[in-house]
Amino acid sequence: MNYSILVNKEHLINDKVLSKIELVDYTDILNNGIKVEKTTLDHYLMLKEFLHKKNIEIGIESSYRSIEEQQQTIDYYVEHYGTSYMKKYVAPLYASEHHTGLAIDIAIKINGEYKTELHGLKEQEEILSEIHKYLKDFGFILRYPKDKESITGYNYEAWHIRYVGKVISKIIYDNNLCLEEYLQNFGRILVVNKPKGITSFDVIRKVSKLLGIKKIGHTGTLDPLATGVLVLTIGTYTKLSELLTALNKEYIATAKLNILTDTLDSDGKIIKEDVKEISKDSLINALNHFKGTYLQEVPKYSAVKISGKKLYEYARKKQEIELPKREVTIESIELLDYSGDTFSFKTSVSKGTYIRSLIRDIGEFLGSCATMTELIRTRQGNFKIEDAYSIENIENLEFKLLTIEDYLDIPVVEVQEEEFKKIKNGVQLDNIYGVKDKVIFKYNNEIIAIYKKINNLLKVDKMLYKM
Repeated sequence: MNYSILVNKEHLINDKVLSKIELVDYTDILNNGIKVEKTTLDHYLMLKEFLHKKNIEIGIESSYRSIEEQQQTIDYYVEHYGTSYMKKYVAPLYASEHHTGLAIDIAIKINGEYKTELHGLKEQEEILSEIHKYLKDFGFILRYPKDKESITGYNYEAWHIRYVGKVISKIIYDNNLCLEEYLQNFGRILVVNKPKGITSFDVIRKVSKLLGIKKIGHTGTLDPLATGVLVLTIGTYTKLSELLTALNKEYIATAKLNILTDTLDSDGKIIKEDVKEISKDSLINALNHFKGTYLQEVPKYSAVKISGKKLYEYARKKQEIELPKREVTIESIELLDYSGDTFSFKTSVSKGTYIRSLIRDIGEFLGSCATMTELIRTRQGNFKIEDAYSIENIENLEFKLLTIEDYLDIPVVEVQEEEFKKIKNGVQLDNIYGVKDKVIFKYNNEIIAIYKKINNLLKVDKMLYKM
C-alpha cells in the first residue's frame, strides 16, 4: 500500500488502487460495522490507547467509504446542510481520502457522549489541539490544517486524520506542511551512509519507499562494493543534483597488488596476476606521481554512455569498444597502511574520478597491477560520513534533512508575496539585489528558484516551485 498516496480533486483514485487496499472490520462510535485499512487501524488503536492514558477518549465516526457510500454522504449533506456547505467539507466521487481507508474522522467522548463534526466537536478545539501534537508519533497527519485551505481545497478539519507512516508524518509535522506541499513542492538533501553489497539505486528505492516520494536523485553513485557518503536529492531538489555532483570527494581505499580483475575491483574476474615485490618507498612514490591532473581511462564496467549505451552493457555482451578518457584531478593522496601486497590510502579527487581506475593506474606505474578491494567515501563537498545516516537510522526517525543553501556558496534572498508571484512564473527581474552570479530565492522559508545574472537582469536558472 502506498501510504503517501495523494487523493484530492486533481488526483482521483482509480479502481486499480481501490482493489489493492487491505481493509479490516471495526466498529464506529454507534457500534455500526465499518472498514479501515489494516495498518491504519493498527496505528489508530495505538493512538487511542495512548490518548486514553491522558484521559482523552476518541472513537471513529467515519473511515473507509465505497464510491456508493461517498455518493450517499454527498446526498445527505446537500439535503441537510445545503450544496455550499457540502462542497466545503465533502469530496467529489473518487476524490475522497475515505476511499483509501487511510483517513479517519475522529470523535471525542465527553461526559459519556461522543462529540462529532456536526454535533459539538468544533467547540473542542483545546482537546483537538492536544491530540494533534501526538499524531506524528503514530504515523498520522492532520490532513486539512489551518491556513492551508488554498492548497488542500478544503476548510480546516480538526477531526480528519490521515495515516502516512511515521517517517512522512515526522517530516510534514517538522516543516509545517500539508500533504500536497510535501509531495509536490518539498525539496531537501539526505546524506545516506550506503552499506556494502547493494547498489546506489537500491538505496534510492528504499529511501523513496520510506519517504513516500518517487523523485529522488543521486549526486554520484557508489559501486555495490563501496560504502559511505551518498548524497541524495529529494523532491524538487532533484533539479539541483548537478550542482552537488560537481563537489570534490574524499575516499579511503584499500587495494591488493599483483592482481587485476575485469571490473577493477574484487567482485570481478581475475584477468592478470603477478609476483612482483614492491617496496613501501616505491608505493609512496607511485601515489605521489598521481597528484595533480591526468587523463584517466574510465572502467569498462561503468555507467558512462557511448552511442546511447552504457559501457557495462557492451562489456557484458563482450563487445570491444574504445574506452573514453577524462581529465581528473587528484587533489591529495596519502598512504595509510602497507602490509605485504595490500595497501590503503586516503585521497581527495575531482568530479568524475574513478578510484578503481586510479588503483589500476598505480599498479601499472609500479610495473605490475592492482585491484580495489574496499572503498569508503568519507566526504563529498561539505557532506561528511559522520553526518550520514543508515537506512535503519531513517526507519527509526534518527535523521535530519538538509537545505541546499547551507552547502552552496550562493546568496539567499527571502522574497515577499508580490515577488513570489513573479518568480514562480519565471519572470526575469531587475538585479536590484546586487547579484554577481547566482541567487537563491526563498518564500515562506522554502526555496522556489535559483536565478542567474545575465547582463544586468536575473533570469531563471533552476525553477523548483511546481505550479
